[in-house]
Formats: sequence, structure tokens, C-alpha cells
Amino acid sequence: MLSMMVFAPVLGALLLGFMGGRSPQALRSVATVFMALPLAIVVLLLATYHYGAGGLQFVQRTAWVPAWHIQYFLGVDGLSLVMLLLTAAIGVVATVASYGIGDRVREYFVWLLLLQTGILGVFCAQDLILFIFFFDVVLVPMYFLIAIWGGPRRQYAALKFLIYTFTGSVLMLVAVLALYFLTGRQTFAIPALARLAPHDLGRGLQLLLFAVIFIGFAIKLPMVPLHTWLPDAHVEAPTPVSVILAAVLLKIGGYGMLRIALPLFPQAVHALAWPIGILGVVNIIYAALAAMSQHDFKKLVAYSSVSHMGFVLLGLALATPLGIDGAIFVMFSHGLISAMLFLMVGVFYDRCHTRELSRLGGMYRTLPLAGTLLAFAALANLGLPTLSGFVGEFFTLSGVFATYRVLAFWAAFGLILVAAFNLILMQRVVMGPPRTEWESLAPVSARELITLVPLLGGVVLLGIAPAVLMNVINGPAAAIAASLGGR
Repeated sequence: MLSMMVFAPVLGALLLGFMGGRSPQALRSVATVFMALPLAIVVLLLATYHYGAGGLQFVQRTAWVPAWHIQYFLGVDGLSLVMLLLTAAIGVVATVASYGIGDRVREYFVWLLLLQTGILGVFCAQDLILFIFFFDVVLVPMYFLIAIWGGPRRQYAALKFLIYTFTGSVLMLVAVLALYFLTGRQTFAIPALARLAPHDLGRGLQLLLFAVIFIGFAIKLPMVPLHTWLPDAHVEAPTPVSVILAAVLLKIGGYGMLRIALPLFPQAVHALAWPIGILGVVNIIYAALAAMSQHDFKKLVAYSSVSHMGFVLLGLALATPLGIDGAIFVMFSHGLISAMLFLMVGVFYDRCHTRELSRLGGMYRTLPLAGTLLAFAALANLGLPTLSGFVGEFFTLSGVFATYRVLAFWAAFGLILVAAFNLILMQRVVMGPPRTEWESLAPVSARELITLVPLLGGVVLLGIAPAVLMNVINGPAAAIAASLGGR
């Protein structure tokens, strides 16, 4: 089932490759079907998953490069499942949002489907070489999606994305090979290395290898000061690609830390917990201040993502079930909310052909439904109670307050700044008198509502009933914390 889910988009991409000369509508339909297949399989996995069993399930394991003990090893637990659900759902949303793409439609959807396979593979891979393989597969489609269909500075943004992310991949590969040799050249399997590495590696080696792998994932997260590729990539990428980039690709960084960096190097995690927590607070405050100073709608939302990933770093620094629960919840919730925000950027840009906040305003009267949806997304983004953004931040801050009270204070101060830039966004886009130049804008279309309403529903559901997600992630969070020896 996992292989079917991972490679279904590849089949769609191959089919599109033989559909030269077909109408754009036919190409969109095929892409949508093969993007929806993984979502159907994820739903089936969720329905048949044994939540109380723990460990990996739906395992597929076979020798890939026997001489080096490299395996084709797929498996999922609750952490993987929620990331797969987010990936599959956002993939369908991004595909429907891409119906407006009119240039080189076939090639666009081929790259989009290949990108989806890479992301799904990352969240299923349980062999480090296979993980890096899928991690690198993601880079190529994203590069072309930005470089071909992006904005005026698309080639610069795409190249910067590639250089930063590939550097992170190389760092991880170096650390993984060192780990393989230092643990006796027995395996690249993540579960096995989680048992071997803490005993075979001394504190110094753990600190060194953890630092290298951490930097690789911190680039992807992204963590200040390794974040500068993200605003450029977001600003130049087409809206559906920005949706995937913010909602899913950033989560690979947090997922990699949870799946690989923490369980394999527990001594290093405890030794560096305080610095990681400080970096998390820096992320929250610096990116929130940067967001407040932006004049470009899309760049403001991009810095919002950087700020929220600071809460993920805080949760990881805690190394407790509550902190890890909070980190995972923030990742999933942010995926839904950031997707809504970038889709709303697209809604206004498609009508006004500008992202300059100074040229927008009064949209409550001009486009009342669009203004309401943007206000909802902004309120969810600032952590309004009863919406999903509040829950993850509450869990994280509760754990931080019990362990690092100074960091909790500064993180709470960062939340004030987060609220400020979201309120500024609402004030500059939807408040005020309507502008005469935007008097006759088209209302929100049915296609746009199809992409937005499911995300809105997910944000409300998780805000009111967080146990829906917590019941899935509690087991993996406790297992990760146990591998670290608790606090």
C-alpha cells in the first residue's frame, strides 16, 4: 500500500508524458485523479492503522544494495501518517488551484506529480539512504516549478533554493555515511540505528554528527539565519507551488529532526537543548518583526512561516512528550493555515495583479467573501482560541514554561508580535474604505472555494477537537521522548 501511494503520482506523470496534444482540461483531470489516489490510500491507512500497537506498520522491506546494507524500507507510524495526510490533502488542493496555469500545462503537472512522489517518499522512508534519495527527488521538480512558472526573478529564486537545500542534503549524506561506518557498517535502517548509535557513539561524536544533520534539516525548516532562500522562493513561485512549499516542504525539516536527529543522538539533544530553544525564540521574534516590515503580501506570509517554525524548534528542545506533541501539532496546523493564506494571496493577485499592501484595502466591501476568508486565516495564524493555531502553540508554551521559563516569556512576547503582523495584514488588505480601482472585481469562484473550504474545516475541527490529531501522534511523541531518556 505504501509503494502504491508513493508511486501513484509517477504513473500519472508518465501518462501525462504520452498525452501530447490533449486539451488542458484532459491534462488537469488526469493530474487530479493521480494526485487524489494517494489521499484515498492515506485515508485507508488511517482507517486500518492499529493506534495502540505502536512501532512501524504497513512495512515493506527488501534489499536494495545488499553490499552496503541499503534497503528499500518503507513503514509508517502516527507521525508519518499525519504528515502523509497533510501532504496528500495539500497535493489535491494545489492541483485544483493549478487549473489557472495556462503555459506548458502538461509539463507543469508532470513536475507537480513528481514533486508529490518525492514528498510522500520522505515521510515513508525508514532507510537513511532511501530517505536522502527521496529528499533529493524533491529538489528537481521544485526547482523547475519555480524557474519556469515563477515570477520575474524566478531563476535567481530557484537557484538559491537549490543551492541551500542541496547543501543541506550533502551535509546529511556525510553524517549518514559517518554514522554507518562508526556503528560497524551494519545498516542504514533508521530503527536499527536508533538502537545502535546511542550506545556506539560517545558524547563528542554525537554532538558532531547531530550538529551536521541538524543544520541540514534546519535549512529546510527553515531556521534563522539559514532561512533567506524561503522568502525569495515564495515570492517568485506560482501560488499553488507556494502552497506546497509552505504547507508541506518546510515540514520535512521538522519531521527529519523528529525521525532521525533526536532518536539517534540523545546525548547531543540534551546537551544542546537550551541553544535549540534559544534559536526557536529567535525564529519567532526575528521573523515576526521581519513580517511586520514587509510591503509585499506574499513575503509577509513567507516570514510568517519562518516565525511559526520557531515553535517547532521550541517543542524539539523540550524533548518531552508534551513538547513533541506540540511541535507535530504546530506543523500540521501550520500546513492548513499557511495553505489558506497563500491561496488568499492568489485570490487577490489574480484580480488586482499586485501584491503591494499599500495598493490594497477595503476588500471587506469590494470582495466580502474573500475578505472574510482572509480574516479567518489571519486569526487562525495568530493563534485565536477554538482554531487549530492556538492548540499547538498552547501545548508548546505549556511545556516550555515548565522547563525554560525565560524562553517561555520571550516566546510569549513573540506571540504578541505574531498577532501584530496578522492584524496589520487584515488592516491593510480588508479594512478601510473601498478603492475605486477595485470596484468591479470578480467574486470568489467555485474552484477557489473548493480549495479553501476543506482547509477552513480542518482548522476549525482541530481547534475544537484537537484529540482527533492528538490520538494519532501521542504514541510516536511518547516513543521519541522515551528514546531520549525523558526529562
